[in-house]
Amino acid sequence: MGTVLVIPAAVCVAALQGCSTESSESTVQVHLNRETPVRLSSYRFFVGRMADFQPNEGVVPYDLNTPLFSDYTHKRRFVWIPPGSSAAYAENGPLELPIGTVVVKTFSYLNDMGDPSAGERIIETRLLVRTASGWEPRVYVWNEAQTEAELDQAGSIFEANWVHSDGESKTNRYIIPDANKCKSCHVTGKTVTLIGLKAANLNRDYDYAEGRENQLDYWARVGALSGLPSVSQVQKLPVWDDSKSYSPADRARAWLDVQCAHCHNPEGPARTSALDLRYLQVDPIQFGVCKPPVAAGRGAGDKLFDIVPGRPDDSILVFRIESTEPGIQMPELPIKLVHQEGAALVREWITGLSGSCK
Repeated sequence: MGTVLVIPAAVCVAALQGCSTESSESTVQVHLNRETPVRLSSYRFFVGRMADFQPNEGVVPYDLNTPLFSDYTHKRRFVWIPPGSSAAYAENGPLELPIGTVVVKTFSYLNDMGDPSAGERIIETRLLVRTASGWEPRVYVWNEAQTEAELDQAGSIFEANWVHSDGESKTNRYIIPDANKCKSCHVTGKTVTLIGLKAANLNRDYDYAEGRENQLDYWARVGALSGLPSVSQVQKLPVWDDSKSYSPADRARAWLDVQCAHCHNPEGPARTSALDLRYLQVDPIQFGVCKPPVAAGRGAGDKLFDIVPGRPDDSILVFRIESTEPGIQMPELPIKLVHQEGAALVREWITGLSGSCK
């Protein structure tokens, strides 16, 4: 029989909010080297009615400046770090999280995007569990009654319908990924990595129960993050839809970083394209301006360059992110829809670029 890692509240870091001094049946439990729990409730990440997502002791909610688009689903994000340990700050790239950490992300469709009070349909909760051998993805699918989610590593389709932000009724054959599809986004080199948990993307305020506070400062204050410099020295990834604070260029580059750079970076699965869409890349040709594709073909749409300044319709980048056709669609994620607002932002950025390609 393998080891069960049950973290007693008695050793919980006091600053990790509300940790009791005695072990309790309600304490979060994370099982390593043991059969994966069938039910999401087994972990005890939430207290009370699970669909209310009231975090248990030590479970920290978080948000991102620019999130990964997932077919217009609404997301809730939490992280649980074993008491007595902490994430290590990294200037670039994901935070280094200790063994036993679990990243918890739940996907739902709001019934009416213009009226959150109209309710939602919770679909799935994805866990990334940090084991001694790396990150292990686990997918839990919610039942019709919205009371429990059960392990489903094989993947499936959910027929979604909702009222979109423009008031139109929409449908989507939403893909609940299998464990291997999770890896398609989360693999760098041969290692499963995190995408969103980077200091620059976490560098924003959050409304905690105790009050509003910068997330990085909060994590450091409660003992969940070590090595954090002054937040004023930490880069902040632009908020992709905040047109009052950021230029179209900054917002488009941030959007491309989150949607595409987990593959399109010097070590990513798409490194052979020689296209580096990380926000920190400052060389225009490296992020696609007047860069010819490595291989011409159907995916290039008979266009000559990834990005042509002032001409989005002649840019391969726009051609691919506006497509849902297999073999052309980018990013190659388990999504079925085009992120219309993101694609429009990239168009706006390219339209405003000056110069020409020779």
